Amino acid sequence: TSTRKALVTPKTLGQQKYIDAIRGHDITVGIGPAGTGKTYLAVALAIAALREEKAARIILTRPAVEAGEALGFLPGDLYEKITPYLRPLHDALHDMLPAEEIQSDLERGIIEIAPLAYMRGRTLNHAFIILDEAQNSTTEQMFMFLTRLGHDSKAVITGDLTQIDLPPHKHSGLVEACHALRKIEGIAIVEFQRRDVVRHPLVQRIIAAYEEHRGRQK
Repeated sequence: TSTRKALVTPKTLGQQKYIDAIRGHDITVGIGPAGTGKTYLAVALAIAALREEKAARIILTRPAVEAGEALGFLPGDLYEKITPYLRPLHDALHDMLPAEEIQSDLERGIIEIAPLAYMRGRTLNHAFIILDEAQNSTTEQMFMFLTRLGHDSKAVITGDLTQIDLPPHKHSGLVEACHALRKIEGIAIVEFQRRDVVRHPLVQRIIAAYEEHRGRQK
């Protein structure tokens, strides 16, 4: 278990704030640039909750923007089309659990990885739910997701407001949620800064250079 616990070790103050927020709230929104550990830490905490029997299952979801979230094709086709968009969630799991354990948990429904559209009409009880890349959810999808939360469940919503891939006429559900939910007790919104980037040292500098470049263009 010591190696598992080490996975939830914050490297920055922003990460510590995020971990504390997730532990202390039923819904936590983590916003910030790539490489800040938003998804990784949420998955690590979800696995810890499962091990400590604070959650019966983990549900990992993200909007499949490029696939248009369309569900009008056969399950086999669906799996092939959707898998690339869910890959980062698989990657985070594989960093923390043996492949056989992941496979077994997926088969038994203890871990579920699915596109956001698959959450519709469900009530998610006794679950640790992570909505990744939430900036690419529409306002309708985000409202749908937020109202799925059932008994003894915890949700973590992650996103980067500078990376919205929605069509121009669609508004980001994450942007709306951040405004609408800011004052609700039980919901935490944590904003990561550039200094929280824990990938290759160059990544911080790349983000800074782009921010400066885009600032000059405005």
